[in-house]
Amino acid sequence: MTAGSPDPQVPSGLLPHRIVLNARQMPSYSYGPRSPIWWGTLGFCAVEGMGFVLAVGAYFYLVFVNGTWPLSAPAPDLFWSSLHTVLMLGSLYPNYLAKRNGEREDLRKVRRDLVIMSLIGVALLGLRTMELGTTHVKWDHNAYGSIVWLLLGLHTAHLLTDVVDTIVLAVLMFTRHGHGKRFSDVGDNAFYWYFVVASWLPIYVIIYWFPRWW
Repeated sequence: MTAGSPDPQVPSGLLPHRIVLNARQMPSYSYGPRSPIWWGTLGFCAVEGMGFVLAVGAYFYLVFVNGTWPLSAPAPDLFWSSLHTVLMLGSLYPNYLAKRNGEREDLRKVRRDLVIMSLIGVALLGLRTMELGTTHVKWDHNAYGSIVWLLLGLHTAHLLTDVVDTIVLAVLMFTRHGHGKRFSDVGDNAFYWYFVVASWLPIYVIIYWFPRWW
């Protein structure tokens, strides 16, 4: 029977059809650009990246209109912020391992890598707490204090988001849910961590080094 021809056994208003492709055997998840979640994460990073760009633009606008910078406060201390930066850069290797082992679906190594990344994330949040105590200015003291705390607050929110996601994934990998799409989630989480690290580097230079050069 050709497609579209009438069939007395087919209910009125319905046309017969033929199967072109059986998708039952196709994977329900994938990695990298083949995954829709990867593109969603990329879009998320682009939107949040623009938020950082706007905040940095506001910072340099305030520098331009005030001339003297920073305002009524010494430049923030370098110790905790530099230690924080070194640890973030050091986290790139275990993050890479987590992504690679997730794509290989090596459960034992993924568990190890996620535990390491969770511990690093908690340590970074602790260092950020120490860092906030060495800015020498409160958020409501003046425009300088407001923009410094805004930049630190924006990045802390992204850092906290990824750390919580990493801890949740680590816990899931030690349960019956540690298979299949969870490995793809590990790769997406690692991709977002690259954004967290990359977005911090210019903020670190702007907040801690630019006032010393100006």
